[in-house]
Amino acid sequence: MKSYQKLTTDSTQVPEAGEDNVDGRPLCHQKLSAWWLGGGLLMVAALLSGVTVWVLGQIWWSQHGTPPLAKCVSIPEDLRFDCYPERNTVVTQELCEARGCCFVDSEQSSGSTNGVPWCFYPPDFPSYTLGSVNETELGLVGFLTRKAKAYYPKDIEKLQLSVEFETDTRLHVKITDATSPRNEVPLEVPPVTKKEPFGLIVKRKTSGTVLLNTTMAPLFFADQFLQISTLLPSSYLYGLGEHRSNFLHSLEWNTLTFWARDVPPTESFNLYGVHPFYLVMEKTGAAHGVFLLNSNAMEVALQPAPALTWRTIGGVLDFYIFLGPDPNLVVQQYQQVIGFPAMPPYWGLGFHLCRWGYGSSNETWETVKAMRNFQIPQDAQWNDIDYMEGYRDFTVDSQKFGALPQMVEDLHKHGQYYVMILDPGISSTQPPGSYWPYDEGLKRGVFINNTQGEPLIGKVWPGLTAYPDFSNPDTHQWWLENLNRFHSIVPFDGIWIDMNEPSDFMDGSSEGCSQGKLDNPPYVPAVLGGFLSAKTICTSSRQSTSAHYNLHNLYGLMEAKATASPKAIKSDALIKLREKRPFIISRSTFPSQGKYSGHWLGDNRSSWKDMAWSIPGMLSFSLFGIPLVGADICGFSGSTSEELCTRWMQLGAFYPFSRNHNTQDEKAQDPPAFSPAARTTMKEALEIRYSLLPYLYSLFHRAHLQGDTVARPLFFEFPKDVATYSIDKQFLWGRGLLVTPVLDPGVDWVVGYFPRGLWYDYYTGSLVNSSGENLKMAAPLDHINLHIREGTILPTQKPGCCTVISRGNPMRLIAALSQNANAWGDLYWDDGESLDAFAKGDYSYLVFNVTQNTFTSAVLHSNVEATHVTVDVLTVYGVGEEPKIVTVNGKEWPFSYLTNQVLTVSDLQLSLSQGFSIQWK
Repeated sequence: MKSYQKLTTDSTQVPEAGEDNVDGRPLCHQKLSAWWLGGGLLMVAALLSGVTVWVLGQIWWSQHGTPPLAKCVSIPEDLRFDCYPERNTVVTQELCEARGCCFVDSEQSSGSTNGVPWCFYPPDFPSYTLGSVNETELGLVGFLTRKAKAYYPKDIEKLQLSVEFETDTRLHVKITDATSPRNEVPLEVPPVTKKEPFGLIVKRKTSGTVLLNTTMAPLFFADQFLQISTLLPSSYLYGLGEHRSNFLHSLEWNTLTFWARDVPPTESFNLYGVHPFYLVMEKTGAAHGVFLLNSNAMEVALQPAPALTWRTIGGVLDFYIFLGPDPNLVVQQYQQVIGFPAMPPYWGLGFHLCRWGYGSSNETWETVKAMRNFQIPQDAQWNDIDYMEGYRDFTVDSQKFGALPQMVEDLHKHGQYYVMILDPGISSTQPPGSYWPYDEGLKRGVFINNTQGEPLIGKVWPGLTAYPDFSNPDTHQWWLENLNRFHSIVPFDGIWIDMNEPSDFMDGSSEGCSQGKLDNPPYVPAVLGGFLSAKTICTSSRQSTSAHYNLHNLYGLMEAKATASPKAIKSDALIKLREKRPFIISRSTFPSQGKYSGHWLGDNRSSWKDMAWSIPGMLSFSLFGIPLVGADICGFSGSTSEELCTRWMQLGAFYPFSRNHNTQDEKAQDPPAFSPAARTTMKEALEIRYSLLPYLYSLFHRAHLQGDTVARPLFFEFPKDVATYSIDKQFLWGRGLLVTPVLDPGVDWVVGYFPRGLWYDYYTGSLVNSSGENLKMAAPLDHINLHIREGTILPTQKPGCCTVISRGNPMRLIAALSQNANAWGDLYWDDGESLDAFAKGDYSYLVFNVTQNTFTSAVLHSNVEATHVTVDVLTVYGVGEEPKIVTVNGKEWPFSYLTNQVLTVSDLQLSLSQGFSIQWK
């Protein structure tokens, strides 16, 4: 890179490779410059906010032909990018070389061939040429031209490249057809006003780390095959959901597929949702993220170079690059694009109970009464599809669930709530005039159509069904009216939307699918079943805005938006029905889903392995901006054991969304179904959760306000500690509470990693002074290990049988002192259900501090809700010497002090709405 020939420039000198400025000025203050470089690269460069960005236009002179074997063998196996990714095809040398690619079989390879492609791109494979480049307000626009025809049909010869530095920490790169519009995801991204130009490749100034480098393999952009590859700066890669895998992805020739699918969570399969976003921890401890805004079927191929290849069969290549550099900031920056999650109602953070197979409303009711009898906290009771008549939406089985309205009334009298399931499939087989949802939907034209313009008919639980087209605004109004009619019979409080990939037991439709390109694309990603309509509807189906081929992965999101959205065109569904915060849990999800719903991790199994898998699943959805997430506690399918369910209830008490749910024809797994000892342990775990709800609710407020994570991986708080990068059997709530569950049978101990610093046992205040090490801890069956990080103040509350009761109970504040005897915490408090409480100022916000042996509570904002709550106890962990005197607001106060350095001040009865000070000397 020493051979420069100047083409155009507004600078007065040519920069040396790696140089940061020209004329003594930062390059970000100059106009873009283009240069010829030795080696056939056209480069446009600029510098901004600590990041050097280059656009490299690769120029290729060779045409298709057989590459020399020596050139092919010389390419390291880790850097071999697959030229023949099609499955169900025996890749021969003839087929490979017909594409102009290298063919090296296992006998010619020097190392392991497990996953290494035999057919791969040579270094001079024909790609696109970067042509003219023009400045824009935010960056640049250029054109890419393919000089040699590619091997996929309808190859697009001219592309438009736009590069925009939308904010100081967000880079937006988009590649699309220069002449014809293509499918794009209608994501509402807040506008930006930044006007500082830049160029492309992305490299950190401080560390020299290259975040994005797409020069190692050719770009493809055909009508139904788009591909782009990049090297990664490290192997620490996270995100890319929804899949069952370790939180830290394996890059050993691993392919992840993105196509919403109804299937019990299984390793290596595409699951219910699609989230094409990844986060990488760099070797320096910095982090960055990349988001491909594309709703079509796709796959990501990972290889140990480390490198990554995106392949999608439609849309455009629309990338957002988030520069962090802290992993928490990466996730916040991502959510600035997709939207911050909704604030849940307070009761939604309580404990939920459900099963498919209660059999009747009376049996459901008896379960609720048993929970009350044993004083086990519960906020919401749910029903699965067995409450319906013939599994038809918006109906009630009058024989078995005739008392459902009375049960819901009883729940409400006891401060509890009711949630029921809805599936999108609307029964199409009832006699005309007998089933309003289908009759009216047919009249209004709200269903997805087949290629002949008639409603597509598939099959789900009620039998033959039609599918609402939630991309159609008219469908939103029809959906609201259905909800309103049902709510007048059963006044539900939340909705569980299931089967919304959408699921179809018929693989396509009752009439099959077309033979056209949408149902039979030239390339099919590695979807479960091998074809796109496996257990879903035909991709050629017609929706109001596009073919289902483009909208399939958006179906769950569009249904959630129609059900809950405050911005829906004609319906606000639950908001209009209840005039309170909606509570929605969805199975299928897509980026921005957190604005409308939470998510549960699907139809898991009652096994120890499935319990362990729930933690990386939960942490992944924290990255995706859906903090209200959890797994079916004790497992959905199969029968649990008492030991497994006890351990799972302890873990599930720390899912942000906590629900015990199981299937029909299996033994009950609600807490009253077990022995007194197990039932007591489950109750105690839930009481800990209810004690911590003020802290959890405050974490959700931060998630709603600025995109913080709730359940948090350890490396988010300790990004310099590489030992935390692969941990997915522990997690944090926020920055301050470490959860170490038991995930194995027959043990009374657990090993947990403690990053460097002070950690206090949540229950006793006993101190762990860690140098960054694994520690073995006692974990009898009635105990889950919890530790408070130094410098943390937790607001807790005496637990009640439900959140309506616990919200009025006195608070206990727990301060865990740092090594310099400081601590910090905060509390967000409102009525727990009103819409836009924060925006309207109807909330209280308090900040707690400990400095110089003084605890202070400062009220930064207050409303009437805080006047109903008192602070009764302050407990301080890590007080090195027994105080001689404690004062509360200057008045001497009795206290207790334990030898494990725990100070407790009780009977305070201080109003939460007024600031106070507690000092010890």
